[in-house]
Amino acid sequence: MAETAVQADRISEVEARSGALHRELRLFDLVLIQVMYIVGSGWVGAAARLGPSHVVFWMLAALTFYLPQAAVVIFLNRLMPLEGGLYQWATVGFGRTLGFMVGWNLWAYSILMIPTFAVMVATNLSYVLDPSSAWLTRTVWYTPLVSVAFIAVASAVSVRGLGVGKWLQNAGGLAQFIVYGSLVAIPFVAILRGALGQYHPLAVAAPTLSLLNVNIFSKLALGAFSGFEYVAIMAGECRDPQRSIARAVAIATPICVLLFVFGTSSVLALVPLSQIDLVSPVPQALVAGAGTAGWTSLIAPMVILLLLVRQLGNTTYVLGGASRFPLVAGWDGLRFNRSYEFGQSEYLRTYALTCMWRVLPVGQREELCAKGD
Repeated sequence: MAETAVQADRISEVEARSGALHRELRLFDLVLIQVMYIVGSGWVGAAARLGPSHVVFWMLAALTFYLPQAAVVIFLNRLMPLEGGLYQWATVGFGRTLGFMVGWNLWAYSILMIPTFAVMVATNLSYVLDPSSAWLTRTVWYTPLVSVAFIAVASAVSVRGLGVGKWLQNAGGLAQFIVYGSLVAIPFVAILRGALGQYHPLAVAAPTLSLLNVNIFSKLALGAFSGFEYVAIMAGECRDPQRSIARAVAIATPICVLLFVFGTSSVLALVPLSQIDLVSPVPQALVAGAGTAGWTSLIAPMVILLLLVRQLGNTTYVLGGASRFPLVAGWDGLRFNRSYEFGQSEYLRTYALTCMWRVLPVGQREELCAKGD
């Protein structure tokens, strides 16, 4: 009874503070956001290294981690559909100290991940500018300049709030649907061109137990199949969060599994196992399936541009989530943020930190991580 009373008091308190937030996110937005955030472009390359047994490993990863995670998120969000998501759940269950640590760790994760997204964007953009311009990424100025500019654009969009940001995130989700839809369809195009003799997307081989396979399996389970919990951070800005987030998770779960499985099958069918590009397997498979002559030479740049749209939407989403933690911690009187009001200052602070982390030399970054700063 005491725990139920504490939970009820917490819900009433947070809902009262969330009253000023605009409820911008609908079911359609939430589904697209989750597909954009969860279905990364590099995981199908890692999974393809497993060969035909990738189907078994994807299913095992879904059963052991993905589906339980989805069930937990649905359950907790129905109990406490509150702005802050994991922070609120951990605070009610384990107290403010551990709740604060959960929020702080997710905030720190965002600070480290956003510069990584920016570097990937700079690398992909260099191939759009000129397929032979790989030298750009080796210059001193190119990657830091593009990275800082990219983070600045994402921050500028995020400052405007979800009223603007959700459209970019929706565009990112649609872009990822188009990219993966093209990836799933390209083996059939290759068959029509005579470049591929036959294609069996669900061909299954018995998995073998090795350190490499266990390593890849852990990446699929804990890396590719993670992210459902992040959408609950903005529950206070969703319309009917108790229903809409649960329904969005239920809809997005099979979509993400199918895109991963069939996308991996396409990569495996079109690219020799030893030549799979673990960084950009999707453009590689599309070029291999469509060829490089005539209009098909435009496929890779078009796909990379769509991936850039997805990456920009993803970055605004992660940045938005990171900026909510100081807000909800401030409601509890914690010193995550000096001001308990949510506004441009938190976005600017996050922008400054991510830019600083990006322009630091690699050696200094490693030294700071080793010191725990």
